[in-house]
Order: sequence, then C-alpha cells, then structure tokens
Amino acid sequence: MDFLWVVTVTICFMPVFHLAESSTAHYDKILTHSRIRARDQGPNVCALQQVMGTNKKYFSTCRNWYQGTICGKRATVLYECCPGYMKMEGERGCPAVAPIDHIFGTLGIIGATSTQRYSEMSKLKEEIEGPGSYTFFAPSNEAWNLLDREIYNGLIENVNIELYNALHNHMVNRRMLTKDLRNSMTLVSMYNNQKLHINHYPNGVVTVNCARITHGNQIATNGVVHVIDRVLTPVGNTIQDFIESEDDLSSLRAAAFTSDVMETLGKPGHYTLFAPTNEAFEKLPRGILERIMRDKVASEALIKFHILNTLQCSEAIMGGAVFETLEGNTIEIGCDGESLSINGVKMVNRKDIVTSNGVIHLIDQVLIPDSAKQVMELAGPHQATFKDLVAQLGLAASLRPEEEYTLLAPLNRAFSDDTLNMDQRILKLMLQNHILKVKVGLNDLYNGQFLETLGGKKLRVFIYRTAVCIENSCMIRGSKEGRNGFIHIFRQIIKPAERTLHEVLRSDKRFSTFLSLLEAAGLEEVLSQPGDWTFFIPTNEAFKGLTEQEKEILIRDQNALRNILLYHLIQGVFIASGIEPGVTSILKTIQGGKLYLKMINDTLLVNELKSTESDLMATNGVIHVIDKLLYPADMPVGNDQLLAILRKLIKYIQIKFIHGSTFKEIPLTFYNIKTITRVVGGPTIRKEIEEPIIKKYTKIIDGHPVEVTEREVTEERIIQGPELKYTRITAGGGTDNEETLKKLLEEEVTKVTKLIEGDGHLLDDEEIKQLLQGAGSEYTKVTKRVEGQPQIIETEIKKIHLEDIPVRKVQSSRKAQGSLRRRTRLVHPGTRRQNP
Repeated sequence: MDFLWVVTVTICFMPVFHLAESSTAHYDKILTHSRIRARDQGPNVCALQQVMGTNKKYFSTCRNWYQGTICGKRATVLYECCPGYMKMEGERGCPAVAPIDHIFGTLGIIGATSTQRYSEMSKLKEEIEGPGSYTFFAPSNEAWNLLDREIYNGLIENVNIELYNALHNHMVNRRMLTKDLRNSMTLVSMYNNQKLHINHYPNGVVTVNCARITHGNQIATNGVVHVIDRVLTPVGNTIQDFIESEDDLSSLRAAAFTSDVMETLGKPGHYTLFAPTNEAFEKLPRGILERIMRDKVASEALIKFHILNTLQCSEAIMGGAVFETLEGNTIEIGCDGESLSINGVKMVNRKDIVTSNGVIHLIDQVLIPDSAKQVMELAGPHQATFKDLVAQLGLAASLRPEEEYTLLAPLNRAFSDDTLNMDQRILKLMLQNHILKVKVGLNDLYNGQFLETLGGKKLRVFIYRTAVCIENSCMIRGSKEGRNGFIHIFRQIIKPAERTLHEVLRSDKRFSTFLSLLEAAGLEEVLSQPGDWTFFIPTNEAFKGLTEQEKEILIRDQNALRNILLYHLIQGVFIASGIEPGVTSILKTIQGGKLYLKMINDTLLVNELKSTESDLMATNGVIHVIDKLLYPADMPVGNDQLLAILRKLIKYIQIKFIHGSTFKEIPLTFYNIKTITRVVGGPTIRKEIEEPIIKKYTKIIDGHPVEVTEREVTEERIIQGPELKYTRITAGGGTDNEETLKKLLEEEVTKVTKLIEGDGHLLDDEEIKQLLQGAGSEYTKVTKRVEGQPQIIETEIKKIHLEDIPVRKVQSSRKAQGSLRRRTRLVHPGTRRQNP
C-alpha cells in the first residue's frame, strides 16, 4: 500500500518533470493518473469521480481527487474499464481488449447507441462503415435527451437532410486522437466547412465547441470515435453578431459601441465574453453608470474586463482558476455545482453560447475593474472605516473626478475608539494627511522622497528590502490603481513628525540622563539639524545607580563618551515595522561598530535587547526606546575606573579590558554639511552656486528596489531691499554685444569700483566695457552699486539623475583677496518679488 501511495504521488508531480513534453497530452496524463489510482482493482481499470446528484463523471486531477470534491460538490469514486478495454466473466479488472470495428460498429461498442441509430436513419451508416479516416465526435445517449425539443423534432422530421447534416457536423475528415487535439485549435467539420473549436485544458478536459469528451480514443478501422456530452449545433455568428441581435444585451451593446470594443468582438479569435444583461446594468447606481459611459477610457476598461483572450467553456471549470482579461487585470472563475462563479460570486445564468470566434456566458452583475473606478471606490471592506470617515467629514466631496489623488488608507483595526471619539476638526486634519494631491503609484516611490498631503504636511518615504513605509506606518499588499488615483493600504494611522530629535528628548523626562550626556559630548547639534537618523535612546532606568561622580568621570573622557553615545546612532531612518521579521539586519553605527536588529512577534530587538517602545518619529529621524545602555562587544576598555562604571551599567555582555587601550577619536564632522563653491554660467554673466550634493537612494521599479543616484543643486536669488544693494558681475570668457552690455549697466548706476588685491578705485565707462568683454584678467570683481539691500528670498533645489545627465566640470575664476564669498545675481530695483 505504501508503494502505491509513492507511485501515486510521483504520478501527480509528473508534469513538473516533463515540461518539455507536448502540452496537448493533458487528457492522456490524467488518464494515466486514474489507472494508477485503480491499480488494486485489477488491470486496465480507471478511477473516476462522479459528482453526487448528477451523471457527470471525470478522470480528475490530483487536486480534485484528494479534496474529494468537484466544483465544491462531494464526488464519489467509481471504477470502470479504461477506454478500449472490457471485462471478462470471472476475471479481475478489465483484461480484454474491445474489438476493433468500423465507426458504425464502434458506436455500439462504446454505448453511443442513439448516435448509431440516427446514423442509420439518416443514411450515414454506409459512409462510416466504408473506407476512410474519420474522427467522429459522437453525442452520448444523455446528450440527445438534453437537446432542445424543438431542434430535436426538426432533425427527426427531416432525417435525410437535417439529421444527416447535423451528424456530418460532428465529423472531421481525418483521424485525430486526443493527443492531436491541441488547445485553441480550429477544425473544419464535414458539413459546410463549419468551425469546430478545440480546447485542451491543463486539467485534462478536452472540449469541442464546449462539448466535453467523456470517453476518448476509441479506435476504429476507419478512424476514431470520441464520445461527447452534448449535441453540436452549427455555429455561424460572431460574438458581435450575437450582441447586436440579442434584445437583453442592449445596455452592453451601447457600452461596447461607446468604447470601440465591438469591432474586436467581430474579428476571428478565441474569446470568452461574460456578458452582463440589461438587468445587470440596472443594478448599478445611476451616477456610477453615467460617469463610466461618459468616459471613453473607463467604458473601454469596463467592457474589456468582461473579455478573456482564451476560450473558457463551463465544462472545463472544475475549481477556481485565475484568468487575465483584455483590460489587463485578472478575474477568478470558479464553479458551484452546475453554476459558474466570478470572483467568488454566483452570477452566470446562461452559459456556453458558442460563436464562430468564442463563447458567451450571460451574467446578472456588471464587473467593474479598478481602472474604471474613482479613487474612493477602490476602498474595500478592510478600509471601510477610513472610507466612511472621509465621507462623513466632507473630504470625499472635495475629491474631483477630473483631478488625481492618492489615498493612504489605514486598515479598520488602526482606528481605536479613542481616535474615533476625538474632536472632528482634529480627525479631519488627520485624515487630510492620508490624501495626496497627486497620483503616486508604488513604482513612483523612492527612499527619502517627500509627499505633500491635502493638509499641507510633507510625508517622508522609506524603502526597505521587503517593506515600503511612509512615516511611522508601512504598506501591506493590496495597492490599487483607479481612474483618477491610487490607494495604498497601511497597517497604522500615519502620524507626520512635528518635532526634532532634540525636541522629542527634551520633552520626555525619561531621557534626561542620556540627553545630558549628549550635550556634554557636544552632540546636541546633530539632534536639531536636518538629517536622517535612527537613535536607540536608553531611559534613565539604564543609568540606575550611576552617581554624579561617576558621571563626571565618564564625561571627562570625551573620546570614550562619544564612542559609547555614537554606538546608539545610525545614519538613515529605520522604523521597526520596516524590518523584515525573523531576519537579522546588520547596521553600521556612527561609532563604527555594528548593531544587530531583528523583529520577533512585532517586537524590535537590538543586540537581542527588547525595545520598550518603537518608532517615536522626529522630523530628522526616529527614536527606539531601550532600557539598557548599548556597548560594542569588541571595543576594549583600558581604564580601571571607566571599566568599573561600565560594568555597573552593562551586565548583559562581558566588557573586555586591555591595559593602556584608548578610545578612538570621532570628529564631529560626520554630520556637517560641506559645500564647495564653484563658478557656473554663460559666457559673460556667471552666477555662483553650491557644489551639487550627491544623494543615493532606493526606488521601487517594477516591484523591485533599485539604487538611484541624484544630485541637488542649490541656487540663491535676491530681491531689492530697503537700503544699499551690491551686485557683483564677474567677467568670463567670450564677448557680448553693445546692447547686452548697455542693459547690464543701465538703471540707477551710481558708482563702479575696480578692486585689485583688495584696493579699489573708480572705473570709467570704457574700462567697464573692456572688463565685461573679457579684457584685463587682473580685474577680479566689479561692484555695481544701486539702492537697496540684498536679501535672499528663495532657494531652488534642482534634482538631476546622474545616470541620465553627465556632470560638467567648470573651472572657477581666481578670487582676489578680500573678495566676497557669496556672489549674487543682479535684480533691478523695479522688479519686486515676495518671499514664498
């Protein structure tokens, strides 16, 4: 029995190891599985599953076999002779081979006696008894009983023409075994060259115009017979023809014409259309339907979302399967007994309407893709609280259909009772910070990015290996793109930072001891300056027992103090929920040592110590609270007094003592922003800007993190002030015409001074002209004096991707002694600009 189980499991996984084989052999592989399952019943016995309460029997897949169900219905196991074999009295299994006869005789052997009788009545008998090589798709006796009575009577009343033609429509003028019946193949029948759509599905089901082959490959002397479960009727119309002629599809017809999709449905192909009836369209809220019908892009997405580029017959659906629509998104097609379901909802009320270019299933609901929805309509049941609050507080009404937005929607459980009971004005401001005024997809986000909200706040984006986070909250799967925006799902309510690291520490008495040490070490400035830091801050509990004298000893050794404190500081913002669970993240500290971070059961561990509180967000970083002082295990101490103090505070590791060992010096330049000035500009007038700041960050592209390099260029402008203004014009290479020079020197010029080695004298007009044309390299500065005091009014940040634009090196001019460090661009007194 154990051997049988091993063989069965091996057979189930055979397709994995035979990917190079023809994909059209699915029927034969499933049949092989059935033989293995019935091995203990004797030779040539196949195991089938029959859906309880029906006559439907299947050679089923491993999935259906072990689940014991087909289309959600209980299935019983039957054992029958495999195709081509017969029982013998007194013998186990099916040891005998069925006799080979011509097609007419074979119909009787396999039990298709109704088809055999109609073949004789219509004079087809002589043809299928004679020489040839045919494929006969023979309807079973049950199939004839299911045929529409009106059609059936029409065939019986005119057997020599109508019945004869109908049977010819089931025949192909060459022998085709199931392995030859490839998916999406089109055969030509022997009646009027009618098309027969062949589909060979991975679950072993083979269909002919959506009629399933229930017993295949019965070899005859003049061909082969396949038994099918329904009678085939001639197919002539396209899907377009059917829609145009069906009264119950007038709404679908109007939408298809509006979207220009109707033409596609009239072309050759193998399509599946889930066609909503008029009743289905009437169920839609009137406003939504009217909006979609007015929008050609949305209406086209709507119709294409109902169309598959493959032919999916109902008989091939034995369980849930996902298919891509022409719109680009997917739907799940399943079954529940005799009914089909779409995305888990039973909605198909008529199925398998076969046309010359596909099949139609009529449904009683309209499928609306995300791409046809407004951004607020993208919110699902897990974001219902957010959606309801946005509507109740009047924010939904302000989202205009013609404008684009991005919703940052927290899950329902993120809203506590305290949050829901807060003042509605505060709640509205909070929700405004979850709405962006632009359409931002997942692939548009990058680390360090700032996003402006409807409430005017700037939110920071953090990209990690397995997480995308905004401020304190990280996304979960489920982002959707609608007609006018995106929705991203978040675990928590997003709380924009309001204070710097320094302000957070000063406002919380728990951190007073650590803050005093930071100030003693001269590190308080880093807490206030702009930046991106992660700080592990010990509470006062970590310094319990530390006397003032011991604290003074620690402060006196500045190198030791800075090494200890800076071991708690990391460049970059690392929030707890952005760390991959169960995996150790190794981060380098400013001190140079390494910290080991891990998330276990939603708790942050740093060097195996639990953080008592995580993600205290600041405008320049994040704080994780710990109750012990951190210390690098590989950093020795060479001072007995200091060793005693540290061992008093740190008991979770053994601190090394090496006599005479000293701590390295850490200069305080690690957080200073260094700028190098250079001269950049046109041929005559040059302006001085800061050297570009090179930034590297991670950006999500096609779902994967990608490193991007960017430079920031800062440019300063001035406007007229109330007193004197000095504007310097630096001469450069090249010449200007008289008109340009005149413009530079006109308007309220009172005096021009030439400075040579810091000593100035007046220049006449000719000297000025020569100077600006490039003559006289010794002239290093010309000052044009007009009324007004220079004032910086704005700083422009120009971001350039270095991968796209090469950096040009520009040599700077020589500076004279005493020259000003900042060069400003001339703005005439008549031009007034306001501070932004």
